Amino acid sequence: MSTFKYVAKNKDSRTVAGKIAADSKTAVIEELRKREFVIISIDEIKEVAARQKTFRSKKVKADEIVIFSRQLATMVDAGIPIMQGIDALQEQVTHPTFKRVLISIRDDIQHGNSLSAAFAKHPAVFDTLYVNMIKVGETGGVLSKILDRISSYLEKTLRLQRKVKSALIYPIVVVCMAIIITTILLVKVVPTFAGIYASFNRELPAMTQVLIAVSDILRKYLLFLVGGIVIIVVGLQQWHKTPQGALVIDRSVLRLPIFGDLLRKVAISRFSRTLATLIQSGVPILESLEIVGKTIGNRLLELTVEDVKTSVREGESLAAPLSKSGVFPPMVTRMIGIGEKSGQMEKMLLKIAEFYDDQVDAAVEGLTSIIEPLIIGFLGIVIGFIVIALFLPIITITQIL
Repeated sequence: MSTFKYVAKNKDSRTVAGKIAADSKTAVIEELRKREFVIISIDEIKEVAARQKTFRSKKVKADEIVIFSRQLATMVDAGIPIMQGIDALQEQVTHPTFKRVLISIRDDIQHGNSLSAAFAKHPAVFDTLYVNMIKVGETGGVLSKILDRISSYLEKTLRLQRKVKSALIYPIVVVCMAIIITTILLVKVVPTFAGIYASFNRELPAMTQVLIAVSDILRKYLLFLVGGIVIIVVGLQQWHKTPQGALVIDRSVLRLPIFGDLLRKVAISRFSRTLATLIQSGVPILESLEIVGKTIGNRLLELTVEDVKTSVREGESLAAPLSKSGVFPPMVTRMIGIGEKSGQMEKMLLKIAEFYDDQVDAAVEGLTSIIEPLIIGFLGIVIGFIVIALFLPIITITQIL
């Protein structure tokens, strides 16, 4: 679907301008004739402009979208027209990018576009799941209920993401600080001691020789080492953008010790909650599975969802392909199978999501309790080795004297 900019005259002979999302220029002409407009010009907005708008919208935080959705749901439920509600909300939004997006949405609605079509023009802010649920709410006349459901879904998803981030940030920061401190010791402090020891004219202990050798290598090749790490990271990022690379990396991530199990639980929770929310909102099952596949964030799980979609299209069940994938535990596939047979799929999916939310909480607490002593032990061994290796020659000389 493309976006067209038009200039026309209305019944009162006033010149009006606006934008319409349509499949073709002919569809735009038909729409304008229905409104009894006299067409002056119609121009397609180029894809470059759309991409620039998307790029500018990337920095909108999830918190902003959650608050906006909750407030808009309250306004719609209170009977306030959509355009007035969005107009009021954009005035109190402080994020400049989000404000521009809301102004654009208000203008689109003012020129006759639907709410879902207006949201669809900003995919970096409102994803496929959001747009499709809004479309269902508009069609079924239950927009306030759908907005409330979206808000609850986003809040729970955001809460889960924060838990995982809090579990991962602490060890990452500590390990990075340890690497920086160790590098400074090896590059700046050890060479000073090496110069002092060179004047002793005595053979140094093996530990000290190893430490000085490592220091020399690091000083000579530090820039190459940093450059190599940057090249590897960038290379992995680019490879992850390809289907093959994404599959290999995402599968490997799920096999990581400790972290892999946590990320698997997060993925299962997200899959279950997203699918349950879409089914509850009245989105058709095949369309729901397609949206879930795009938003799940793991290539291996995305392929699994595609297999499920194929299975359902051919009249089979959800549970069988999920079980074959090896990603979903037997408990999950059995509960989904029971939900299919009993006609209570969304209830079962929500129970699975709640169960795995609790599992993530427990995993985060366990991860923190495991990682802290491991990091302290690692730092103790590394720093202890450096200190002992540095002062061992001094202790030896003192004993000889």
